[in-house]
Amino acid sequence: MSKRKGSRIKMLVIILAVLVVLITGGAAAYLHGIGAVDANSDETVTVTVPSGSGASAIIDILDENGLVRNKTFAKIHARLGGYDSLQANSYMFSKSMTLPEMMEAINTGDFDYVSKDRIIIREGLTIPEVADAIAAEMPFTADELIAKWADTTYLQELIDKYWFLTDSILSDGIMYPLEGYLYPETYFITEEDPTIEDVTEVMLDMTDSELSSRKSEIEKSGFTVHEVLTLASIVEREGSNVSEEMPKIAGVFINRLDQGMNLGSDVTVCYANQKTSLELTQSELDIDSKYNTRKYAGLPIGPICAVNGSAVDSVLNYEKSDYLFFFATQDGTIIYSKTNEEHDKAVQENKWY
Repeated sequence: MSKRKGSRIKMLVIILAVLVVLITGGAAAYLHGIGAVDANSDETVTVTVPSGSGASAIIDILDENGLVRNKTFAKIHARLGGYDSLQANSYMFSKSMTLPEMMEAINTGDFDYVSKDRIIIREGLTIPEVADAIAAEMPFTADELIAKWADTTYLQELIDKYWFLTDSILSDGIMYPLEGYLYPETYFITEEDPTIEDVTEVMLDMTDSELSSRKSEIEKSGFTVHEVLTLASIVEREGSNVSEEMPKIAGVFINRLDQGMNLGSDVTVCYANQKTSLELTQSELDIDSKYNTRKYAGLPIGPICAVNGSAVDSVLNYEKSDYLFFFATQDGTIIYSKTNEEHDKAVQENKWY
């Protein structure tokens, strides 16, 4: 082999080596450039993607929010990534996320990353309390919510839409028509400008889901949906601190209903007076209200609070017994009695309010 030929081969090897280094280095630089800004960061940033934004514009938005390591490589990735269904919304991204992860989330509108207004509705809350919880997170007041929920035209639209809503919610004497029907849950509202109707129907959709799964049991129970929710709401308030006792408490109330006795539930009297304390004056105990189960036999006219599936199940699958009375002690222990004499003795020995 001639020296000239050997030199050419050596040169080719060097050139190839340089190309490999350049290609490898370029690939490494590209991967580094579209990587996380800080892989160990816990910091999250909220970014808003306007409607109609293209991939390049989104890179600009991400870069402005400190989520892009190398804008040049990010633009190349955006051009080559095939992101053709980018979803306008507000997103919450961590600085530990890579560019492809963020772009994929935007391209699919991944709900896990959508910035959401969170509303927490707990079981046992009354409509005024539910309205307060929603108003704290939404662009409308509690008074506006309550007014909308009392609008008979709107309520009739809801009755026409949801199978479980009936004219019972419009009965004379009902304080809040949707009491007991707005399911307690944590809700994430993703609409940019949510309305009262949006929020209400998200909650009613959840109620629909929960009740539909129990529809056959409700039909076999001998109660209407309204009656099931009414009794479940009483059980919820009476047994809120001892959920495992709810089926037994429900059984006591059903025994009293079967025997034509007044339910005699103080939580219904509290609701009639719109107070939470169990300390009731004689005039409060005597209030003339269709919610007062001390004064009127049978179930009250409607639910007294928000109820979850467990409370509904406690009514549909109540525990059978011979008990007609119960009393909750200060530590939450429930004392059950079969006779009025036994009950009076339990109250005298354990009353704490």
